[in-house]
Amino acid sequence: MPAAKIVIDNVSKSFQQGTMSALASCSLEVHPNEFLCLIGPSGCGKTTLLRIIDGLVAADAGRVLIAGAKVSAPRHDVAMVFQHFGLFPWKTVYDNIAYGLRVHGRPEGDVRVSVPQYIELVGLRGFEHSYPYQLSGGMQQRVGLARALAVDPTVLLMDEPFGSLDAQTRELMQEELLRLWRIQRKTLVFVTHSIDEAILLGDRVALMSRRPGSVKEIIVVEFPRPRDPEAVRSSPRYHELRHYIWDRLRAEVGGG
Repeated sequence: MPAAKIVIDNVSKSFQQGTMSALASCSLEVHPNEFLCLIGPSGCGKTTLLRIIDGLVAADAGRVLIAGAKVSAPRHDVAMVFQHFGLFPWKTVYDNIAYGLRVHGRPEGDVRVSVPQYIELVGLRGFEHSYPYQLSGGMQQRVGLARALAVDPTVLLMDEPFGSLDAQTRELMQEELLRLWRIQRKTLVFVTHSIDEAILLGDRVALMSRRPGSVKEIIVVEFPRPRDPEAVRSSPRYHELRHYIWDRLRAEVGGG
């Protein structure tokens, strides 16, 4: 196994002047080009951990390493996709996707070459001049994905990106993400509340404890890639894994 791309080493974090502990001695390693899903009870610190990996929030104790370097601030080779899209409502699809490239100081000539490629990649050709309010939820999330991918990160962080979508659109976006990840193999950490989503997408599932959060168990998902979502969902092993994870998650939610 190659050296870990991300090392989370005994990370702890509290809020409200130390009165609310979100994470306690949380440790985890993410392999290069791995799709790792984080799941756990509400309020267990999943989003906080993702923000610490991204350098948006500083840990109180412990450290995060990416490619051997300690994270102390946001990095150009790490991108995040948020649940509520995070698009600029006054910018077009084109300019939303171009935003990260421009922030990184890429020449405008490079922007004009790159942005249409990512618009094509996520299936939004013809919507370049549309504004977010003119798009469906799924289309808005495609813009968010394209914006994150356009800066060519080595690490992609996704915080419940499909949580606000309806069930049908969510399944379509799961298939779309599997397709995009097959094309551009990033090291991907994906936060979700859905056991089904974690099994369908992940190489491994990291189960977090109730707050203060730490990684309680790592479950390996053996389904080969590329994955056919319908074949995965119809497999007896899928239902075994779902039952196994739910039993352990229910114990955490119930305090058992």
